[in-house]
Amino acid sequence: MVRPGLPVSQTVHDLLAATAARRPDESMRFPSQRETVTYRELSARAWSMAGELAAEGVRPGDNVGILSPNAPEYFQSLFAVSAAGAAACPLPVPFGMRDLAGYGRQLARIAAVSGMRVVLVSPRLAPLAAQLAAALPGVRPRPATCLGVPAAPLPAVTGADAAIVQFTSGSTALPKGVLLTHRNVLAGLAAIRAGIALGDGDAGGFWLPLFHDMGLFGVMSGIQAGIPMHVWSPVSFVKDPARWLREFLAAGATITAMPDFGYGMLTAAFSPDEAAALDMTRWRVAVNGSEPIAADTVTAFTERFAAAGFRPEAMFAVYGMAEATLAVTFPPLGRRPVFDWVDRDALATAGRAVPAALGAPCSRAVAGVGRPVVGLEVRVADLETGAPAGDGAVGEVQLRGASVTAGYLGQPAGEDAASFAGGWLRTGDLAYTRAGELFVTGRRKEMITVRGANFYPQDVELIARDVPGVFRGNCVAVAGPAGGDGTAQIVLIAETDRVAAGADELAARLRQRVAAELGLTAVTVRLVPPRAIPRTSSGKVRRLASLDAVRS
Repeated sequence: MVRPGLPVSQTVHDLLAATAARRPDESMRFPSQRETVTYRELSARAWSMAGELAAEGVRPGDNVGILSPNAPEYFQSLFAVSAAGAAACPLPVPFGMRDLAGYGRQLARIAAVSGMRVVLVSPRLAPLAAQLAAALPGVRPRPATCLGVPAAPLPAVTGADAAIVQFTSGSTALPKGVLLTHRNVLAGLAAIRAGIALGDGDAGGFWLPLFHDMGLFGVMSGIQAGIPMHVWSPVSFVKDPARWLREFLAAGATITAMPDFGYGMLTAAFSPDEAAALDMTRWRVAVNGSEPIAADTVTAFTERFAAAGFRPEAMFAVYGMAEATLAVTFPPLGRRPVFDWVDRDALATAGRAVPAALGAPCSRAVAGVGRPVVGLEVRVADLETGAPAGDGAVGEVQLRGASVTAGYLGQPAGEDAASFAGGWLRTGDLAYTRAGELFVTGRRKEMITVRGANFYPQDVELIARDVPGVFRGNCVAVAGPAGGDGTAQIVLIAETDRVAAGADELAARLRQRVAAELGLTAVTVRLVPPRAIPRTSSGKVRRLASLDAVRS
């Protein structure tokens, strides 16, 4: 189901052609690259490049890598690959040159799974072309630009054909790619547009990397709507969030999206007086998702920028994933953020969301992330029986609908089948419902069991993050090896800039705080330097990779 008024396209490249015909002179601006391109120019370049790719042997069914920063050639390549009948495989961009060997191995695993023969490389990353050639034998790096070569006719492409393959981090031996058809992508974009009423009068401003699903599909929804889009580099935000916010506001942007930690960085970047000097009255939707949403972060942000005209109703807590072309549940527009205060122990041990007093010692705030977007069905399934879980009962989130992937690349057939239950995609995420609204509590594979009791890592981290000495509250809790008595351990990894003596005191204080709050003594504290905890390309903590990182 798509709301009336949304343009209908059959393919991803149809989307761009329709926008170029309707809004030819509207533009996409890339402040970090100091470049601007109109939709007419982008469409012309993409179609020209598609003909070149077809002449060079790119065929329907191929998977073509795209290696580009947040720049015009990223979208030129994406739409060109689509028009040539192939599927675009966004590849992670290295943010440094320290571990090019490891990066090469990551790309090699992706290439092996996808069967890529061509990677389109941005001229801005030309020094990597030689590295790619060495790391990926049999894969041809090709400039992500029009080369002026003779074009070949383009194939017919249908909505059932593969359009985009979103790969996991590739940190395991066999990465898997989320396979999205043109029909999946268009349905997902329509759901995003309908859910935030995106249209005339809006302007988008994004900094997330375009190989990340929230960055890619957030920007593509703006392209489909034909609105002005402003796309920064992730580095520009991370290095100077205050400057990014001032540029975002100066551009007249009304929509953005980022994980919860981004809003925390913005809050920390401004004093109350500096925040009050801003004009945030045009900011209509601040999408918050992709990682757990903390009540403290949301409250601090809305209070810090209230004097600047930021409305709490603009904070838009969502749930989504690449497997559903991003959007899964959205709250209603114009509603203030909702948090359900529940008993922490009952949630983790009994799998029940038992109401608790706001701010009570054993309580936890769980963000409400709304109801299913247009075209999607969402259910919470009992972890034992697979039957629908009752209201307030924790189970696994499962999805089905027009935007949901039908499968993965790089996953054995048996495991691929196990990802689905009677046509429902099993997400591995834990949640409960309350009066029809979804409340996500964590990841099933990240739960930690000690002496038969379950613990959410977020509960341990929430206790530890405010202990003085933890660098910017950065910490992560993971399951560790059993101790000498055979009891499983929780390993708390916290960043600090304390010297040795102060570090010992901090470790002891962290153990005491966790023991006092959770009654949990089987805790090992590992202190690491600032920025040592591994994160994804979009800045989310990689819990399951953290333990290996501190061992090395």
